Amino acid sequence: MNMTNIVTKISNDEAYMRRCIQLALNAEGRTYPNPMVGAVVVCDGRIIGEGWHHRAGEPHAEVNAIRSVADPGLLTRSTIYVSLEPCAHQGRTPPCADLIIRSGIPHVVVGCRDSFAKVDGRGIGKLRDAGVDVRVGVLEDDCRWLNRRFFTVQEKRRPYVILKWAQTADGYIGDIADGQASQLFISGGEAMTIEHRRRATEDAILVGAATVRTDDPILTTRRVGGGSPLRFILSPNIDIPAGAKVLTDGGRSIVINRLKEAEEGNVKYVRKALEESSIAADALEAVMAEGATSVIVEGGRQTLSAFIGEGLWDEAFVYTADKPLGHKGIAAPAISGECVGTNRVGECSVRHMVNKIL
Repeated sequence: MNMTNIVTKISNDEAYMRRCIQLALNAEGRTYPNPMVGAVVVCDGRIIGEGWHHRAGEPHAEVNAIRSVADPGLLTRSTIYVSLEPCAHQGRTPPCADLIIRSGIPHVVVGCRDSFAKVDGRGIGKLRDAGVDVRVGVLEDDCRWLNRRFFTVQEKRRPYVILKWAQTADGYIGDIADGQASQLFISGGEAMTIEHRRRATEDAILVGAATVRTDDPILTTRRVGGGSPLRFILSPNIDIPAGAKVLTDGGRSIVINRLKEAEEGNVKYVRKALEESSIAADALEAVMAEGATSVIVEGGRQTLSAFIGEGLWDEAFVYTADKPLGHKGIAAPAISGECVGTNRVGECSVRHMVNKIL
């Protein structure tokens, strides 16, 4: 057995799979509710076709990659690399596994299995039953991370949750003036632009009533353009000002509360139990009912602490300013998780954390 050839093959497989991931990211934020997928067709060590899934209802990555091959005669001695298991069912588009079989492609390399109930190994099984050589699990962790929102919905039956807040060097997220919470600007314009860009790639954003009362936020992507996330306000007793921008600016907002179920113009009121021990879980149930696969939770302290306390978070971005508040304010929530990166943004350090418990 020539180990050099085996090592080279594995190395090439990973390189081609990284290209699949790179291609898939071209559609970040635009494939909802579908996953992001990239595909590469290789013949004799040369890429002859590439494609990715652009948006739901349009051709899948495998279709675009195969269609891009200038000489279809090469397919019968090619390998197609795809970051996610090819589908085997008729949805809004035909099954990709059937297309691969009809094309005569003899080898398929799959990044990770698709846990969607209508796929979940069926695509791999269909290919193998047709005599196609299938390898599964190349850069599997990276491919699952690419579609972490999709997999969270499929496997945990809830949206993917990203927490975000900014705190002073001495650990406060808000000021207190005359016994009342008051707005505190911490992270600066550069950080705000970054977070608006993040909003543009997620389906929903959620804040608590206290944040609406104190900051009167708009919760849009106005600094970067593009689509804004669906806005949710967690307000058990609907104690938010009637003139708040999220209620009056003409955009769609959903108020999760204990009191009423109603549609009033562009504002929808969704009634939930919101028991103290399950506020975050109830809120996520409401978010998922609107079809969102991901949500950014931006505060305030009580809302963030509910998600942390119930263990219902996946990523967190914590901005810590270089300067302290210097007196007592509203304490930042306490969080424990794995720090996977730190960087500088303006006059803040940023910790990127992931929840490894779930």
